Amino acid sequence: MLEIRSARADDLDQIAELEQKCFPAAEAADRNTIKERLNVFPNHFWLLERDGKLVSVVDGMVSDSGHLDDRMYEDASLHQEDGKYQMIFGVETDPQFRGRGYAQILMKEVIKDCINDSRKGIILHCKDNLVPFYSKLGFHLEG
Repeated sequence: MLEIRSARADDLDQIAELEQKCFPAAEAADRNTIKERLNVFPNHFWLLERDGKLVSVVDGMVSDSGHLDDRMYEDASLHQEDGKYQMIFGVETDPQFRGRGYAQILMKEVIKDCINDSRKGIILHCKDNLVPFYSKLGFHLEG
C-alpha cells in the first residue's frame, strides 16, 4: 500500500539515510542540515511510503525568489512560507525501488500541492540525464 505524507521530526534518520544513498557525498545534505530543514519546513517534505517503508522523498523550501540560490540549500531560515516559488532540493528514490514510478507519483503530488497553494512555479536543478523526466511532468529547461 502506498501512502504520501508530510515529514515528522522522527523521520530524520530515514530521510538522512536515503539522502546519502541517492546523492554523491559532495552533494548530499548532511543530517544536521536535514534536521534544520525539518524544524523549519516539515510540510515541504513529501514522503512516499510503501507498506510502511520510506521509498521516496521530495523536499525544498519556499521563496519569493525566482532563482534557486546555493545559499538556500544550507540556510533553512531563508524559507518564506507564503513565497511564490517552491524550490526543490532533492527528489530521491531508494535505489532498490527505482524504475517503478514512485518519484513521478510524488512529484505529481508536489505539483498538485503547489497549484493548491497558488505558487507561481516550482524551481529545481537537475543533471542533464534527468531533463526528460522533468519535461514529462511539465517542467521547462531554462538553462
